[in-house]
This record gives sequence, structure tokens and C-alpha cells, in this order.
Amino acid sequence: MVVKDAEPAHLRRCVELAAEALDAGDEPFGSVLVGGDGGVLAEDRNRVASGDRTRHPEFALARWAAEHLTPGERAAATVYTSGEHCPMCAAAHAWVGLGRIVYVASSAQLTGWLAELGVPAPPVRPLPVQEVAPGVTVEGPVPELTDSVRELHRRFHRAAG
Repeated sequence: MVVKDAEPAHLRRCVELAAEALDAGDEPFGSVLVGGDGGVLAEDRNRVASGDRTRHPEFALARWAAEHLTPGERAAATVYTSGEHCPMCAAAHAWVGLGRIVYVASSAQLTGWLAELGVPAPPVRPLPVQEVAPGVTVEGPVPELTDSVRELHRRFHRAAG
């Protein structure tokens, strides 16, 4: 994937947010919502350690967008994220009409990494975004940052195991 000029900074911020989640004892995922004008609108990190497994950053950003942006603004926005959306988040993204997704690591990559670490399969099958939301433009992975994301997941699962 070819990353456009402003995108590396947004993607690096996603990795920073994922690291913040890890430091807080949570699974390392982070996401940034960027408007059509290139400005950052909102950001979040994973918060599932609270016990609510739906507290993914991509889901939170979809809800924020639905509450704060017009349909046109949502369609022009991009969600940058450390990992490809899970099916729940992909559905939320599509239902609120957000624009494209740019992710660092794919669901397939994450699934492989977790299998190597002996992590049990999740209760929901990881699927590519376009299998859940075929109308969403999706770009990724971003090889320059995937090693950083892989290391965060390795650290989380080594500490949890």
C-alpha cells in the first residue's frame, strides 16, 4: 500500500494509542478519525479490560461520528487504525456511513500472530472488512508499521499468558 503524505502521522498515532492501551492493561488497539479536510476529529484506544468487550476504538469513533457529524462529513472522513476492524466495528462503520479505512495490520496478520503465540481463537471470527461491509474503501496493511503492532500484541499476550 502506498501511504499518502499526511497519513504516516495518523498511523503512527494509532500505534501510540495502541501502546497507551497496552500500558493501561488493555489489548493494544488505537484509532484516529480524520475529517475530509485532514483535521483530526477524534481518537480512542481499546478499553475492553473494563469487561465490556464492545469497547473497541473503531466502534467508539463510529458512535462519535454518528452523534457529531453530518452524513456528508462522515462519508468524507477516514478512520486510521492499528488493526483492521473486527466484524462488529466494520458493521458500525458502514451503518453510520463513514468513509475509508486505513489500517496498519490486517485481521489475517493478527490471526497468524496470535496463533503463533498460542492464543485461543476469539468468539467472533475475524473477517476482512470488505466481507462485512463491501461498500467501504479499505487500505492496508502498512508494512512500515506492522512490526511495531506485532510487538505490542506479543507483549500483551506474553504478559497475559
